[in-house]
Amino acid sequence: MRGGQDEARAPVLQFTNCRILRGRALLREDLWVREGRIVDPEKLFFEERRVADEQRDCGGCILAPGFIDVQINGGFGVDFSQATEDVGSGVALVARRILSHGVTSFCPTLVTSPPEVYHKVLPQIPVKSGGPHGAGVLGVHLEGPFISREKRGAHPEAHLRSFEANAFHDVLATYGPLDNVRIVTLAPELGRSREVIRALAARGICVSLGHSVADLQAAEEAVQCGATFITHLFNAMLPFHHRDPGIVGLLTSDRLPPGRHIFYGMIADGTHTNPAALRIAHRAHPQGLVLVTDAVPALGLGNGRHTLGQQEVEVDGLTAYVAEPALSALKAPRR
Repeated sequence: MRGGQDEARAPVLQFTNCRILRGRALLREDLWVREGRIVDPEKLFFEERRVADEQRDCGGCILAPGFIDVQINGGFGVDFSQATEDVGSGVALVARRILSHGVTSFCPTLVTSPPEVYHKVLPQIPVKSGGPHGAGVLGVHLEGPFISREKRGAHPEAHLRSFEANAFHDVLATYGPLDNVRIVTLAPELGRSREVIRALAARGICVSLGHSVADLQAAEEAVQCGATFITHLFNAMLPFHHRDPGIVGLLTSDRLPPGRHIFYGMIADGTHTNPAALRIAHRAHPQGLVLVTDAVPALGLGNGRHTLGQQEVEVDGLTAYVAEPALSALKAPRR
């Protein structure tokens, strides 16, 4: 009862002169908020006899929920996969700068790296609430090194790993403590992956399938063991085939555990994923779509050479490539 009374006494904020998306149209409406929750102004007035304690003029801007980016490798020259002496200050800089892009929370993402990098970096990226100082840190996303060599993409082959006999201990030896980890991307076709998925899921860590040559059966078995996410759907996995749709087939699979929902990240930049493919995925499983940027440390910078973990990339306009000697298409830095 006291909680309800405290909420009723909390100040009410009214956003005026703003545009709000309803259905597929932007409508000019006011928005009323109390303690971070949208409230019904009619109930507020007639039932509580309350009016707004504060009004903020949005100047005709769009008012929308903050973007949550669960895959971002760095930005503004900060590389999350670089083992610097002060990783925290780099994360704080990115957190501050991405607010202007509408990002209110994110998962700093590390690409495949040697164990010493994980051991040094991970303890320096704690979960942190967001605010005017910057976007919140939800936990680290570890993309690799337990991924497919054939579908490694821009991940350095020299640091890829498979699971040894004592698989989860091998994971701990590679990463170190997992206290700050929120997501782990792995290839489910790797031997002993199922016991790793179970162990990670039991610790509340989201297991994502990606950089993989898994067929649909292997992907379904991974979900049955606790996997709940797909890393950048369509990219770095077997292409959809009518006889075996691979990981993509999870979007419409009828072999998932009851009540288990699969979510999938997509890079909707028009380069990594054709808009038609994005529409197909969304129409097949709209509730599971999670947009990600997969932004690289070159975000916000100009053309030239930049780092991505243990490698260098060459940025040219909206395209990035692994630098010489291996020139392979990589990622488009978000601007």
